[in-house]
Amino acid sequence: MLGRLNHVAIAVPDLGKAAALYRDTLGATVSAPQALPEHGVTVVFVELGNTKVELLEPLGEASPIAAFLARNADGGMHHLCYEVDDIMAARDRLKAVGARVLGDGEPKIGAHGKPVLFLHPKDFAGTLVELEQV
Repeated sequence: MLGRLNHVAIAVPDLGKAAALYRDTLGATVSAPQALPEHGVTVVFVELGNTKVELLEPLGEASPIAAFLARNADGGMHHLCYEVDDIMAARDRLKAVGARVLGDGEPKIGAHGKPVLFLHPKDFAGTLVELEQV
């Protein structure tokens, strides 16, 4: 069911500062910021040869990233994103075996313009998992 690792997401309190760290200190290619109001975040992607790092900053006080940063002021790993061929089939299979899909269970469009779902961290060894249809 799982395809490749699409990205590792890191919540950060200051997106500009974090992007500059990856770009200027580590020499990485960093995308332009992209606001995603339906997810409550602004993101940039650090391009790597085999995957990406997504840097997330809260967009608004109701952002789930704001709550994460309230507990982890310096930021930290937020989630792992895996690719799937068919997000609805993956969702249905996971729900059938008892995995919890967050939100209303319907995919939303993510930062890459593709459908995404999030899975409850308590069902996946304490890690928030995002699935993205490719």
